[in-house]
Amino acid sequence: MYRSNVLVCGGTGCTSSHSLLIAEKLKEELKEKGLDKEVNVITTGCFGLCALGPIMVVYPEGSFYSMVKIEDVPEIVEEHLNKGRIVTRLLYQETVEEDTIKSLNKTAFYEKQERVALRNCGLIDPEKIDDYIANDGYAALGKVLTEMTPEEVIQTMLDSGLRGRGGAGFPTGLKWKFAAGNDADQKYVCCNADEGDPGAFMDRSVLEGDPHVVLEAMAIAGYAIGASQGYIYVRAEYPIAVKRLQIAIDQAHEYGLLGEDIFGTGFNFDIKLRLGAGAFVCGEETALMTSIEGRRGEPRPRPPFPAVKGLYKKPTILNNVETYANIPQIILKGADWFASMGTEKSKGTKVFALGGKINHTGLVEVPMGTTLRTIVEEIGGGIPNGKKFKAAQTGGPSGGCIPVEHLDVPIDYDNLLAIGSMMGSGGLIVMDEDNCMVDIAKFFLEFTVDESCGKCTPCRIGTKRLLEMLNMITDGKGTLEMLDEMEELCNYIKANSLCGLGQTAPNPVLSTLKYFKDEYIAHVVDHKCPAGVCKNLLEYSIIKDKCYGCGMCAKKCPVGAISVTGYTAPGKKKPAYEIDPNKCAKCGVCIDTCKFKAIIKG
Repeated sequence: MYRSNVLVCGGTGCTSSHSLLIAEKLKEELKEKGLDKEVNVITTGCFGLCALGPIMVVYPEGSFYSMVKIEDVPEIVEEHLNKGRIVTRLLYQETVEEDTIKSLNKTAFYEKQERVALRNCGLIDPEKIDDYIANDGYAALGKVLTEMTPEEVIQTMLDSGLRGRGGAGFPTGLKWKFAAGNDADQKYVCCNADEGDPGAFMDRSVLEGDPHVVLEAMAIAGYAIGASQGYIYVRAEYPIAVKRLQIAIDQAHEYGLLGEDIFGTGFNFDIKLRLGAGAFVCGEETALMTSIEGRRGEPRPRPPFPAVKGLYKKPTILNNVETYANIPQIILKGADWFASMGTEKSKGTKVFALGGKINHTGLVEVPMGTTLRTIVEEIGGGIPNGKKFKAAQTGGPSGGCIPVEHLDVPIDYDNLLAIGSMMGSGGLIVMDEDNCMVDIAKFFLEFTVDESCGKCTPCRIGTKRLLEMLNMITDGKGTLEMLDEMEELCNYIKANSLCGLGQTAPNPVLSTLKYFKDEYIAHVVDHKCPAGVCKNLLEYSIIKDKCYGCGMCAKKCPVGAISVTGYTAPGKKKPAYEIDPNKCAKCGVCIDTCKFKAIIKG
């Protein structure tokens, strides 16, 4: 029995900041001081507050140390773990209240969260099955196999109102019901862990912090539809998730929780990993299944839907990681418990990956119906450097940009669609006044153009033509007529593309045209980028009366575009400098160099 447990984040974010080395240093220091039998060091998954990593939490005190460095470890061991004196300077400052330590759950970041899918992340060792079992792990599978019929399991899913968290929001119970109703000698359960949206890391964090929850949920799904084989399609770029998934599969086999005759009930179910090569289109269900089969990942026309003819032409269900992460708790706590959270048509919670211009980047899980304002201003801590909120991109390349006038719209599937965006898998990128919305639309469209599989003409050709027009606009060569042509092309691509990638690719363009058309007009009519982002529309100049003639900008200019003039400003000793617009590469080095703020762009 240990007197203290030290939890060190072992998720990708903190690992990239050397958290695993911190954990090893911690063990070395504890052993050196003879405390290794009293203090237990646990490497966990993501705590969520990624902006403050590497993170270390000491229990039973609940001391939340943030931005820990290797050189801080000896002090933490000596002062806190040996002498019992908390190292206040290393604490997450929002937990410090005069002479007491505030509970982490009372901080702005965590107070309004409801962790269901993330309930074990940051609390258990994801590489130890016993930790998962100690937190009700595999109890839901045991209940299903010994107390419920497959029909009862499916009805529970239907009653819960759980909808797919991968983007489309299709009712999970209905998908399972369709697959269960199709007889076949073999059926399959698939997990979409091919998280490809820029800025999204929800599924990765679940896999890294609680891999057994996905295995348990897939086994429950297998029982419900009559399947004996599961596949997890995971990105090869997620090495920590892949490693922990394989460890979890091996441990589940060892404990008899995967394989043959699970819980002595005669139910057989096994799971295999399949690594994806990073193709965004393989997030589409039919393309994913085609890739598992060993062929080029391209979507197939539907119908037939996977519930009828999916993997290897057999009835198949596919849910994403976050969807599965909810299922064991729904089984244990009941459909009514889950349905009590969220809105009328969007039940439960949703995990978002907060990124972009936000103080508290990280992972949050909130009840459906929480407003964007709550997420951005309260949980996310607002916009850095006193800047103003401009927009939030939800749904990744498939979603739209939500402007400030919709900050108080409750976030759920239907409300987001109504304002021209979508839930997507849960990426939420925040933008401030310094972002150019035309440039943002171009960024996401460049991504979808690169990721198109090329199978259908509307997506393969249409998105390229759309990108060409956006490039002309940001280069100052666009026309007002082009804006109407873009909107018409967007609607054509949406209506005629084969799969969800093409059908949703125009969303960033359509939403920015709708809410930020003035910026498009400024680019086209005035040949100006209001945010000062689009390089070809910028012009750098020196305010001569502010210039002290130090010449540092000229020395740093990589293209020799800055030279001295014959003008000396009043009160200055040396002549001012000027920029030749024909030579200027618009790199911005001069602005960064000038300490007198005499150089402007516009």
